[in-house]
Amino acid sequence: MIVAVFDTHRFDRASLEETNAGIGHELRFFEARLESKTAQLAAGCDAVCVFVNDVLDYATLSILQTLGVRLIALRCAGFNQVDLKAAQEFGLTVARVPEYSPYAVAEHAVALLLALNRKLPRAYNRVRESNFSLEGLVGFDLHGKTVGIVGTGKIGGVFARIMAGFGCRLLAYDPLPRADLPVAYVTAPQLLAESDIISLHVPLLAATHHFLNRETLAQTKRGCFIVNTSRGALIEAQALVDALKSGQLGGAALDVYEEEAGVFFHDLSGQLLQDDVLARLISFPNVLITSHQAFLTKEALINIAETTLGTISAFAAGIVPENVLVRL
Repeated sequence: MIVAVFDTHRFDRASLEETNAGIGHELRFFEARLESKTAQLAAGCDAVCVFVNDVLDYATLSILQTLGVRLIALRCAGFNQVDLKAAQEFGLTVARVPEYSPYAVAEHAVALLLALNRKLPRAYNRVRESNFSLEGLVGFDLHGKTVGIVGTGKIGGVFARIMAGFGCRLLAYDPLPRADLPVAYVTAPQLLAESDIISLHVPLLAATHHFLNRETLAQTKRGCFIVNTSRGALIEAQALVDALKSGQLGGAALDVYEEEAGVFFHDLSGQLLQDDVLARLISFPNVLITSHQAFLTKEALINIAETTLGTISAFAAGIVPENVLVRL
């Protein structure tokens, strides 16, 4: 099949090309994100391969359908960027990568938490300038703290087991409880009120959009840390800023951001950052932000490439792909 691969970066192109070497699809790589303005790049292609910040709304899908595209292969787990109803209307099959490495994302969440708590970025920068003072670097023991885990799927489950190893008390909120995790399932209000640390591990759906907003952030234990390696819009960004300013929150460790499209994955170091809320968050000493890199391990990239190209091969052979979201 001829596949237009959008929002391409060196790290994912390398793994896709390596995996495809023994398969033989024609991959056409584009740095541009897929949206209605760039959809014409898929002319002559049977499928498009897209990532988290591509925009597959009604207008984009309409153009893809007229171009003869038949398959949308997401190389990510989230699918909130796709209008699934429109895809069904236009006869487009949509499939995703439901998992690649839950360890990659869970471990990054823990790394963010440790770095923020123990103020490692500040300490590292000081030492590079021969400043060996310890003033302002006091953190806290994770042992004995209460950690609230919102979502106990595969990633949340791995995160729970890691935090159990630190000796934390674990609370969890999930409509589908698991019996194999060392957690106590509670209501969302109880989790917010009792947790010293809250980590989000749920997909972005209508029910989870702005899960943390002005109202729910006000219910958190004062001084609580927030960790988010899932989707940016789980947190209302301006409400997060206000909660940090007031001291309601003690800190935030984020790998995702509500309006990250067009910012994350790009080098904007020579430009003025136009997002005032993101700029404010970056300025806070008790906020640590990485650019949606939690998935970025060798193992995860290989899994993503294998699953994505497996989906394309199955479709080409007339087989309904696994992990399909919309099928004809």
